[in-house]
Amino acid sequence: MAKPRYALPALTLLALSCPHAHAGGIMLYEIGTDNVGLANAGAAARAQGPSTIASNPAGLSYLHGTQITGGLQVLYGDLSFNRDAATNVSGSGSGNALDPIPGGSFFVSHQLDDHWSVGFGSYGDFGLAANYDNDWYARYFAQNASIAGLSLVPSVAYRFNDQWSVGLGVKAMYGMLQTQAAIDRSPLDRTDRADGQFKYRDNTWGYGFNLGVIYAPQPGTRIGLAYTSKVDLDFEDRLDVKGSGPLTDRINGLNTQLDTQVPQTATLSLFQQIDPQWAFLATLNWQDWSQFGDVGVQVDTDISGARSTTINAHYKDTYQLALGAQYQATPKLLWNFGIAYDSAAVSDSNRTFNAPMNDSWRLGTGASYALDKDTDVNLSWALVWLGDMPVDQTKNLSGDRASGQFDNAWIQALTANMTWRF
Repeated sequence: MAKPRYALPALTLLALSCPHAHAGGIMLYEIGTDNVGLANAGAAARAQGPSTIASNPAGLSYLHGTQITGGLQVLYGDLSFNRDAATNVSGSGSGNALDPIPGGSFFVSHQLDDHWSVGFGSYGDFGLAANYDNDWYARYFAQNASIAGLSLVPSVAYRFNDQWSVGLGVKAMYGMLQTQAAIDRSPLDRTDRADGQFKYRDNTWGYGFNLGVIYAPQPGTRIGLAYTSKVDLDFEDRLDVKGSGPLTDRINGLNTQLDTQVPQTATLSLFQQIDPQWAFLATLNWQDWSQFGDVGVQVDTDISGARSTTINAHYKDTYQLALGAQYQATPKLLWNFGIAYDSAAVSDSNRTFNAPMNDSWRLGTGASYALDKDTDVNLSWALVWLGDMPVDQTKNLSGDRASGQFDNAWIQALTANMTWRF
């Protein structure tokens, strides 16, 4: 049997400080910062706190003294599948496959002098988790799947003058992946038709970088351009098959490589201060999902035995357009608003149960309050509307088919963070 290769992103959103989400993929804008309330608008140009390390490290050059931001968040929502008449496998419903996912982030910045600044960030901006009922009717395609990437990013920025700043961050990402699905043994053994199951789990490190520049043509105007490199997460472990028999034993312990490429991204943002109270923000974002490759492995069965194959969802690049505003309601209270649209990384015909991505609308709002001149608190909320997502998957050997759609899928993020300045 050929050695299977498998790259599993697992569902949409969520990156967790081990989420999510992502521009229609599983790259997350929601990482426990005030960026949640802006729906990512202005992310590469705002430079309003140490979390700029995640969106544009050049923004460190705009931060005075030493600043620390710590954030917590929870992602929750509804991802429930309704089958149609084409489904030929019995079983229970999917349940809500999106369990609440906690996350967090930590950032620190320090100004060395008028030109140099340094910082460090720890956050999860890549990931996904889906947990279906084990006995549901698409169990032969997926029971649960999760992937998470926790990034550690030491960064440095240099400010040439009042107009130009550049920044660089070196990213070390710790990737964690696990997946399991049932194995249909009914074609293999007429006396024992109970399902088998395979599991896979591994952790690995990958490396990349963040690069950014900010140009300020005049006071109150900042244009930011940021690039993040791809990160290769090369998972390798053995398939753990349970409930096996003489025919499925051939894949039990099979060494399996899952080569996942966290996509490179490019972000162009604008921050424009209109007057002392109002500011306008915008972002255009691109993510290179077309290079992601395989999105899963499946085990198929017939009377001759069990075989493992890979699944290629034929991903395509994604884009985001985000618009937002900030309103300084009082000297201590700042309101954020944002709306964004993300294109889909996969078409309806190629969508899979282990990664049901879609295009999405994102609506965010939040408020920052100054407890004193050195301490701010922020509460932010975002709704990500994924809508209806059809899925129709069939296995070539067994003929098992699951068809229908995720109805009115949505995700919400609730974030709280604090910033201290010294």
